[in-house]
Amino acid sequence: MLTQLKIRNFRGFQDLTMDSLKAINLIAGENNTGKTSLLEAVFLLSAAGNPRLGINSNVLRGFEGGKILPESVETFWKQFFFGLDVGQSIEIQGNHTEHGSLVLKIRSEQQTIADIPLDRAERVSATNQMGYPSLVFQYRDPSSGKPIEYRISQRGESRFEGQHPLVRQFTAAILLPQKRTDHEDAHRLGKLKQKKQGDVVLEALQIIEPKLKSIEENPSSGTNLIWGDIGLSELVPLAAMGEGMNRIARIVSIMASVPEGSVVLIDEIENGLHHSVLPDVWRYIDKLAQKFDTQIIATTHSRECVRATQRASLDPERFRYHRLEVSKEGNYPVTYDPEVLESAFEHNFEIR
Repeated sequence: MLTQLKIRNFRGFQDLTMDSLKAINLIAGENNTGKTSLLEAVFLLSAAGNPRLGINSNVLRGFEGGKILPESVETFWKQFFFGLDVGQSIEIQGNHTEHGSLVLKIRSEQQTIADIPLDRAERVSATNQMGYPSLVFQYRDPSSGKPIEYRISQRGESRFEGQHPLVRQFTAAILLPQKRTDHEDAHRLGKLKQKKQGDVVLEALQIIEPKLKSIEENPSSGTNLIWGDIGLSELVPLAAMGEGMNRIARIVSIMASVPEGSVVLIDEIENGLHHSVLPDVWRYIDKLAQKFDTQIIATTHSRECVRATQRASLDPERFRYHRLEVSKEGNYPVTYDPEVLESAFEHNFEIR
C-alpha cells in the first residue's frame, strides 16, 4: 500500500507531497487542480520500468490509439511536464509498505540515430543523421538498487520503439470515466466465475438493481457482454440498465481480478450512480478492499459522494479524504480524517 506520494514537474504539479494515504482514499478539488493527474502519476510509478506507458492512452490524453506523426509526438509528450518545460525532469516518488521507497524519473531527450544504408556489395553508401524525441524512464532495480534506464521514441508514422520492461514496482489499475471496456468487463466476469467469485459482482450490482437475479457473460450479440436477469422474458444487456451498472461491474471486477496488494485508481467514482446508493456502494468497496487486499484511490466532484463516505461509517483507520488546493505557491492537499470531515459537514463548510 502507498502511504505517501511526492510529485514534481508532472502536468500541473510543480511540487506536491501527499501524506497519510490509507487503504481507502477519496480526492476532490476544483477543476484543474490535478485530481486525474494524481491518478496518472501513481499509474506511471507502478510500472516505472515500462516506457510504453508514455504512449498509453490512459496517461496520454488526446491520443486514443490513432496515428501520431513524428513531428508532433513531442507536442503530446510535453503535456507530461509542468509548464510544458521538457528541460525539467519529472520525479514521482512513493513510500510503499512492502517495497519501501520507489522513485521514477522521466526526462525528454532528442535521440540521434545514424541511418547507414548499404549497397549491393554491402558497402556504406551514405550516412544520414536523424533526431528523434525520446522519453527516458529511470528507476532503481528493487533487488540490487542499481539505476535502470529505458527509453521510448517514435520512428516513422505511428511506430514506437523501446525496450521491454524488466520490473513492475507494484500493480495498479486505472479506471477513467470515458473508457468503455464492456467486452473486457465480460471477460473478467468469466474469469471470476471460473474461480467461483462471480457473486461479488452480482452482489454489487444488486445494490443498484435489487431485481437482478443473475448475470452472465454472453457473446450472442456479436460482442462479449454482461447480461442480466431482472425477471423479464429474456436477459437484458447490463449496458441497457444504465451507466451506473456498467461502472460498478467494472470497479468490482477489477478489484477482484488484480493481485493482492494492488492499487485501484478510479476517476470520478460517482459517475452514473444516484446519491442514495452511494453509502452502500462505499461499504461494499471497503469490504472488497479488505477481502482482496487492494488500496483504493478515487476522485470525485460530488459533495454527495463525499458525504456518503460519512454515512457509510468507514473505519477511521482505513479512510482519508483529501482536497487538492491551488495557491500562488503551488498545489497542496488538505487531508481530513473522518471526525474532522464530519465536523466540516455539520458547520456546512465547502469541502469539495
